[in-house]
Amino acid sequence: MSNKHIPKNLSNLIIAIIINIGITIFEFTLGILSNSLALISDAFHNATDISSIILGYISERVSTFPTNSEKTYGYKKIEFVTAFVNSLILLIATIYIFYEGISRLFTPTAVSSIQMFYVGIFAVIGNGFATWILSKNSDRNINIKAVWLHSLQDTLVSFGVVIGAAIIYFTGWNIVDPVISILIALFLTKSIFYLLKETLNALLDSVPSNIKYEEVRASLNAINGVVNINDLHIWSASSNTPILSAHIKIEDITKLNDVFIKSRNVLLNKYGIVHTTLQIIPTGTEDNKDPNFKYCN
Repeated sequence: MSNKHIPKNLSNLIIAIIINIGITIFEFTLGILSNSLALISDAFHNATDISSIILGYISERVSTFPTNSEKTYGYKKIEFVTAFVNSLILLIATIYIFYEGISRLFTPTAVSSIQMFYVGIFAVIGNGFATWILSKNSDRNINIKAVWLHSLQDTLVSFGVVIGAAIIYFTGWNIVDPVISILIALFLTKSIFYLLKETLNALLDSVPSNIKYEEVRASLNAINGVVNINDLHIWSASSNTPILSAHIKIEDITKLNDVFIKSRNVLLNKYGIVHTTLQIIPTGTEDNKDPNFKYCN
């Protein structure tokens, strides 16, 4: 398949995979030769990047599969599964870097600052370019955002390697090598936990973070003719596909169509919710008194 047939976001992922393979081999080899924890840690993390980007690529492909009689929402939610797995991989890599850094603090070893510096420069350029091309689609969905965060972490670690190499060269302070690794790990921890929280919430069908549940309820209740809102649910099939279902009790059955249209318009224009399922219930229809019928909220 020629590249012109590959969506831009997918071709960017392929480029990032190729870049990371080259960087990983180069850094791991030189990291062992120069005895640099920062380089070895960066190479290890680049290796996790490769698997993460491949997962992201597969996820983007799978998410386009059509709906069927079993997967009535299609495969869009695969992005949340992949983003969650990638976030866990990123967290494990960060814990590893932090642990190794702490160990090296107590047993600092001599490193070849010259090799460390030039390999770091190479990695900064490669990771920086990969991060740049991935940033163009990082707002597409949470899966691409997780892949981009992986690449950003690598860029920062590589930059830390360069700074550390320069300091070691001029001062001989080998302890700088693990210190920089620890600082970068701590810096990225907040973003990693935020991403884990977002993906876990999405997998649990939580209300999207950009939508206020009670505000939506109030907006629907404010529509002329609406008596009450029950069984209101808001969740996401994908990052860009919020879904809502609700029971709307009305005073006058003759206003059913008017209430329905106004409700759809409010949800679309004010909250960007395109996929809605609204059940209009006239006053006096006490379906919630049936012992077999339960509202969730």
